[in-house]
Amino acid sequence: MSISRRLLLALPLVAGLRPAAAAEPGSAAAVIERLYEQLLAVMKEAKRLGFDGRYTRLAPAISQTFDLALMTRIAIGPGWAQIPPEQQQRLNAAFSRYTISMYASRFDDWGGERFEVVPSAAPNPNGVLVNSRLIKTNGEAVALNYLLKQEAGAWKVIDVYLSGTVSELAARRSEFGSVLQRNGAEGLVQLIEQRTAALRAG
Repeated sequence: MSISRRLLLALPLVAGLRPAAAAEPGSAAAVIERLYEQLLAVMKEAKRLGFDGRYTRLAPAISQTFDLALMTRIAIGPGWAQIPPEQQQRLNAAFSRYTISMYASRFDDWGGERFEVVPSAAPNPNGVLVNSRLIKTNGEAVALNYLLKQEAGAWKVIDVYLSGTVSELAARRSEFGSVLQRNGAEGLVQLIEQRTAALRAG
């Protein structure tokens, strides 16, 4: 399934966002622009690369762009504090592989799509929000926004908002919290690894 069809299953069309100029170097928006440059490069070679090749190419970009450790804690919620350190590390590793696998699975084709990023980030109580959209070849657009937080002088993504407003991590927190309560940390690791395996299998 192409990237445009995958996203359109989850994201409604949006309008009224004009093409933007390039973001200032070092800004939160520049982080998203750099991510999109790398995504497009992989999309254009997606079929040749296959899943494993896309995963290998995207892993450094995702790790550099996203604060995966913080995102793991956010996705799991309040129960994180009660998890032993060794299992926290296992969850961090599993969630990181899962996140990279999602991008390797979603961005599996290119038919002329492009991305646009608004260069000025909007203030948010938890950082800043960078608005962007995927432009299909027929001109239709889908919103894809990112919440970023600055740490040690670098902007990192800590959440993604599908259709502009739906927090991807909030959508997972309910399920992850239930699994953690029911089956413990190891049960949650197994769930995340099963999801990753399913993405790899296509």
